Amino acid sequence: MLNTEESLRSTRRVIAIANQKGGVGKTTTTINLATALAAVGRRVLVFDLDPQGNASTGLGCDKSACETSTYDVVLGATPLRQAIRHTRIPGLDLVPSTVDLSGAELELIDVERRGHRVRDAITASQVDYQFVLIDCPPALGLLTLNALTAADAVLIPLQCEFFALEGLSQLLRTVERVKRSFNPDLTLHGVVLTMFDKRNNLSDQVAADARNHLGAKVFDTVIPRNVRISEAPSHGMPALVYDHRCAGSRAYMDLAREFLKREREPLAA
Repeated sequence: MLNTEESLRSTRRVIAIANQKGGVGKTTTTINLATALAAVGRRVLVFDLDPQGNASTGLGCDKSACETSTYDVVLGATPLRQAIRHTRIPGLDLVPSTVDLSGAELELIDVERRGHRVRDAITASQVDYQFVLIDCPPALGLLTLNALTAADAVLIPLQCEFFALEGLSQLLRTVERVKRSFNPDLTLHGVVLTMFDKRNNLSDQVAADARNHLGAKVFDTVIPRNVRISEAPSHGMPALVYDHRCAGSRAYMDLAREFLKREREPLAA
């Protein structure tokens, strides 16, 4: 028989959503994928590991009112369960980030197991969510290392713009290093093409190049440029709540379906 911790681990999936480049749709993908998964009945926790805290803002969290945050969890001052906040979306909870997290990398330099702080916090808490989505900062530093060490898989948003594949190659090398040194079970869940503009030939070229290099690892679903997606965070809500009929929202629902299909039928690593 599985004990409680083993049972939870067998049903819980931790997904790091990472890209060292800023402005690629990483946070937008995190909150909208999480919302779409919750909409189809999954229990989801968003762990905001970006000091900018955009995922927290985008899920309607007033960061100034947060007594605990991912900073406290990473530093070991607060158990993860005590930092969890409910959102307005049924089935979707959040561990918010505040600006305090920006100093965490320096504070962790001499701390034991500094690359395993998030993994240890999730394991110790025995949270019973089906998915934990970690929104990573736009850097390949210690916080992102923590996310990749804690994750079962990494999902990479790739902006359909020039130099996108160059940054992707660097991130994939980092994922391989983390797999060799810290987390042998880490896999690439897939690459999501974001900010796709069908009027722009460059978007088609980036998509074609990504598929040529990574094949089936690139999701079939493509996230378009969409003004409603851009507007939604200023209202403290995901696009799927702000306007569930817009093209961007429909794309994220399609992404969630494809994501779940890959969960049931994982691709070869």
